[in-house]
Amino acid sequence: HCNFEFDLCGWKQDENDDFDWYLRTSSTAKLGTGPATDHTLQEPSGHYIFIKSSFFQLPGQKARIASPVLSRKNKNCKVCEGVIIFYYHMYGAHIGSLVIYQRTTLKHEKILLNLTGNQGNFWQRKALTLAGDRDEDFQVVFEGIAGKGPKDGIALDDLTFSREC
Repeated sequence: HCNFEFDLCGWKQDENDDFDWYLRTSSTAKLGTGPATDHTLQEPSGHYIFIKSSFFQLPGQKARIASPVLSRKNKNCKVCEGVIIFYYHMYGAHIGSLVIYQRTTLKHEKILLNLTGNQGNFWQRKALTLAGDRDEDFQVVFEGIAGKGPKDGIALDDLTFSREC
């Protein structure tokens, strides 16, 4: 489980992207960019990770962050398909996209979810089933794609993997 209150909990910035996800609070955000609070504490001082479309990113540029490697060698993970539960906030007239991948250690990527455009000015919960690809270890990758609006952004909080994996 990662609530981003102290650090990135082993999630790593991907090297195959154009910019990074940032750890931040709503109290340090400029007015009109991102959620009013984090999801965990429901307070402006709570932390989450965020990407923002800005003058520094061109529409279509990507920021990617990857989970620690999860092992399929655990027999429970083979029997029960694992699940990742997370909360996202995507608000703005010119918001980009959020794409979630499951990536094997051999770098094969499968899209688990693709969200584009304004999803509302509130935190939303999503649970995704992790596919059982043989015995290959894997990671989950969150990719934020910049939109056209300088105030529009994508936030993530409370990323949790099911106990089976």
